[in-house]
Amino acid sequence: MNPTTIPSRSIRLALIGFGSVHRALAQLLTAKRDVLARKHHLDFKIIGVADSGGAIMQNGGLDMTALLAHKRAGCSVAAFANGEPLPDALTLAQTGDYDLLLEASPVNLGDGEPALSCVRAALDRSKAAVLANKAPLALDFAGIHALARERGAGLAFSATVCGGLPVINVGQRDLIAADVHHIEGVFNSTSNYILTRMALGESYDDALAEARRRGLAEADPSLDVDGWDAANKLVIIVNAILDLPARLEDVAVEGIRRLSGEQMRAARASGQMYRLIASARREATGWRLEVGPQLLPQSSFLGGVDGWEMGVVFHTDIFEDVYLKIDERGPVGTAAAMLRDVVNLASGLKSSG
Repeated sequence: MNPTTIPSRSIRLALIGFGSVHRALAQLLTAKRDVLARKHHLDFKIIGVADSGGAIMQNGGLDMTALLAHKRAGCSVAAFANGEPLPDALTLAQTGDYDLLLEASPVNLGDGEPALSCVRAALDRSKAAVLANKAPLALDFAGIHALARERGAGLAFSATVCGGLPVINVGQRDLIAADVHHIEGVFNSTSNYILTRMALGESYDDALAEARRRGLAEADPSLDVDGWDAANKLVIIVNAILDLPARLEDVAVEGIRRLSGEQMRAARASGQMYRLIASARREATGWRLEVGPQLLPQSSFLGGVDGWEMGVVFHTDIFEDVYLKIDERGPVGTAAAMLRDVVNLASGLKSSG
């Protein structure tokens, strides 16, 4: 059979959170529909969406063009006319007729909600889950993975670390038989942009405002500038790649607030740059996990990770040093990483009709 004649399988998606990442994903699914059908023989339907105001469900598939316009007008999805309203995200996760649950609600490091309960609800129903939200994994990596294994449910989360940069994929799949003894990187683009712009004379407030305008800053920007977003990512990386059962409390965390514009400008004038570096290093007494600002030569790889860029270095034995970098100026890269995970998981699912 000619590959172009293979019928596409219908895969139903439920979106928890409808901020910049999931709105970008909805647009990608429309823009890439023909490519997804031709190359992967998949047809995605978004049958449910939840935001902070409630949820909406339509088993035949929601009209995403209309729903995006509704959201841009400042309205909650719960007030969307064409679908069945639900009281909250957890109800959608517990009752929706979906194949994959996608989680990209705001990060909550207090108790992980509503993301943690929604992901658990999906996995408990043997539904696959794709995460861009780091909190569930940072707070309960082992528990979520144990539940996924017990229920035979797919679980993917490459979008939780550095947006579109395939850090998790490379670390889990490509460094076969390697002894990875040190991982370090610039994992937060918002703080990196702020450091870069302040070194050029821009104010902290103006740089942060631009990051928020682009939809790159967390809903709570203190997660970015105080180092917790980078710490979340480090916890996910070491659990997923190093098989190290670390938690957030195991990471020494310092943000960038203590740095002044004068310090950053002086560093740049001397050929150096401050970067917020996340690092997992094996030492004689065990693994040292930390996030904090470091002064690096601009000529070094991480010192040269500039503006909106993020980067990671794997220090290994047989692969020696592996360098990866991405320039991500908006939410599309993270949405694309979610799409990557969705396609990979959907390839192993049965058709929903």
